[in-house]
Amino acid sequence: MRLYPRRPHNSSSYYRLWLLFLLFLSGCTSLVVKQFDTEYGVPSTQNRMVDISTSDGEFYFHQIKPILENRCVVCHGCYDAPCQLKLSSPEGIDRGLTSQKIYATRLSAMEPTRLFEDAQSTGEWRKKGFNSVLNERHQNQQVNLQLGLLYKVLDLKRNNPLVDTDVLADDYDFSINRIEICPTIETYDEFSVNHPDWGMPFGLPALTDSEFIKIEKWLANGALMASQPKLKPQIQKEIESWEIFLNQDSNKHRLMSRYIYEHLFLAHLYFDNEKQGDFFTLVRSKTPPGKDVERISTRLPYGDPGIERIYYRLIREKATILDKTHLPYLINKARMERWQELFIDVDYDVPVLPHYQMENGSNPFIIYQDIPVRTRYQFLLDDAQVFLMGFIKGPVCRGEIALDVIDDRFWVFFADPDAANGVLSDNFLAAESEYLRLPNKEKGGGSLLSWNKYAELQANYFQDRVIALENNNVSLDMKTVWNGDGNNPNSALTIFRHFDNATVVQGMVGEQPKTAWFIDYALFERIHYLLVAGFDPFGSVSHKLTTRLYMDFLRMEGELNFTEFLPPENRMDELYFWYRGAEDEIYDYLEKIHGYRKFPTNIQYVSNNYKSELFQKLQKHLSNSLSYKYSVQKQNPGISKAEQPIARLGNISGKPVSILPEVIVIRLIDLNAKEHFYTLIHNRGYANVTSLFNEDKNRLPDEDTLTLVPGFVGSYPNVFWDVDTRELDDLIRRVETLSSESDYHELLDFYGVRRTSEKFWDLSDRAHAVFKQTEPIESGLLDYNRLENR
Repeated sequence: MRLYPRRPHNSSSYYRLWLLFLLFLSGCTSLVVKQFDTEYGVPSTQNRMVDISTSDGEFYFHQIKPILENRCVVCHGCYDAPCQLKLSSPEGIDRGLTSQKIYATRLSAMEPTRLFEDAQSTGEWRKKGFNSVLNERHQNQQVNLQLGLLYKVLDLKRNNPLVDTDVLADDYDFSINRIEICPTIETYDEFSVNHPDWGMPFGLPALTDSEFIKIEKWLANGALMASQPKLKPQIQKEIESWEIFLNQDSNKHRLMSRYIYEHLFLAHLYFDNEKQGDFFTLVRSKTPPGKDVERISTRLPYGDPGIERIYYRLIREKATILDKTHLPYLINKARMERWQELFIDVDYDVPVLPHYQMENGSNPFIIYQDIPVRTRYQFLLDDAQVFLMGFIKGPVCRGEIALDVIDDRFWVFFADPDAANGVLSDNFLAAESEYLRLPNKEKGGGSLLSWNKYAELQANYFQDRVIALENNNVSLDMKTVWNGDGNNPNSALTIFRHFDNATVVQGMVGEQPKTAWFIDYALFERIHYLLVAGFDPFGSVSHKLTTRLYMDFLRMEGELNFTEFLPPENRMDELYFWYRGAEDEIYDYLEKIHGYRKFPTNIQYVSNNYKSELFQKLQKHLSNSLSYKYSVQKQNPGISKAEQPIARLGNISGKPVSILPEVIVIRLIDLNAKEHFYTLIHNRGYANVTSLFNEDKNRLPDEDTLTLVPGFVGSYPNVFWDVDTRELDDLIRRVETLSSESDYHELLDFYGVRRTSEKFWDLSDRAHAVFKQTEPIESGLLDYNRLENR
């Protein structure tokens, strides 16, 4: 369960010795297996599920599950969980671990290992190479502990607690690309001898005595687990109603449901007045409503199901909700009426349903050409944050290379579906479908040479787009910008990149950013099918490289769309500033595209600071729909005088900021002993974001900024700060004057709650409790795989 870097050695004899050592270990492991088989019986999967109404079920659900969630799932909950050990559900616990890495550089795709999808039983997971962390041999209390890996690693930490130090030794590697060591019960003894300080929770304080005793009792008694309580009859009726709506026989209904599924397959659906915390997933099934779901699992959501008729069903989400994968999406009566209005009541025909063919399957402009573009675009606009969060919270968003294609903070605006009719017509996009095609995801291929091919396709599309805009007399003014219909807070979004992860929130958060995107339907749809529906985390390196290369063009398209609102003579200057130091190919491409886009803007400017003035005009235009949830001043109009200084953190910029981590969660205790949580976000400055590797060469620390928001933004906090209002002035002074790592170390000595602190779990529990209380639908467990060690 441990990841650590092995140091390379140049001597070939070293590798021969290492190979012999591995063979020796393999032989030793075989001997241990035979010994265990003789003494304790041959391993076999166990039925560990009990009814929640039993004493064992209640004990698990109310006593054990909270401990596992708050101490274990915060590191072991998703695709990037060490050794794929997902402790967020009974099925994940029983599945165990494997040394197979999902996020790895590989020449060919690996077989998917999605929990609940790619195997239906623990036995099937054993055949796929997963090893148990629970005892699967003879069952009694002593053997369950003696041969249970989960107990062993928890007990290892208990017997070897963290040393009394602020910063852990280099032996602890917390980088996300660390090499995995995944011990089994047969190799555990050697692991514990070599790494006695690598017990669980890894690199964090041990469980309390009370927590350990409960876990020990549970594991000794066979690790019996229970599923969620039964659904309420009203919720079951809601499910039945939705499944009827989604599975009507007309081609119109069937194409609508396919489109909705391919956009919401990652979402966590929930109903009105949901108090129980239940979320649901939309899946494809071989069976119709009223029968047990037989889930159809394909590599990608538009993969060929292999049968003529598929059904869309709602299944209950079994795993603990994690903030990093949580995409809440409300389905209620109003939503059903909206979909009826958008997809069914509109006058159009679907004479023939499209086939599931890979050459077209990844091109939504062909597959869904019968559904009016206006319908598809409005569907995306209604919940724009959710669909862009799919790009952020889906499996693509893991690691620096996946995210170095975007700036650290920028605003997003959308084309009004009525004003931009020239490029929203069904005929136009159908004609442009060849230029808008996405890289074929299953056939792989792709290299740096693909860049020129994509550049040519984009250039052809831009040329035709300009002609369409001119022919339809589309005016580039505020009327071209969607205002959220006066009440939809999705009208403007802010995207934060936190180096190797990211966040999307509603509103124009923070000070004016360097860049912004203006998204129309064609761009929105391609972002989704490139990074959400079409991204395969189990795919080859060529697939991931192609995705990264193509995303360069989608980013530039969003930025170019935005600069069209600036005076023509200023547009290239602005773009050159955004792309300082970029490769010549980038400049050539920008020049070429700009040649197609010289039509004037109808916005009247009264200053020379065009971009700043444009942002102000946009803010005014969207004023009735803008969300101020993450504005410190707007969100807290009654903030006490003693607390007001905290807003000053968001005004600090430059080199002092460059020393800080990406995401800092701050607990502020006011004079009445009431706690308030804030997130301090570090926005890194870059000359450009076009480099596939060696991103540091584009770093501009003098342009680093901070954004302070109330509540919790970012799924991966790097550190907690714990501050009293009377200490704010000193904290801010220390941040403003940071000039070295030792300065930051000293700041943490006063206000930091490091991963080694005895206060860590208490503060973590308080943060999660407040997050759940203030955001009962949107909240999820934070992930501690990015906690710093400084």
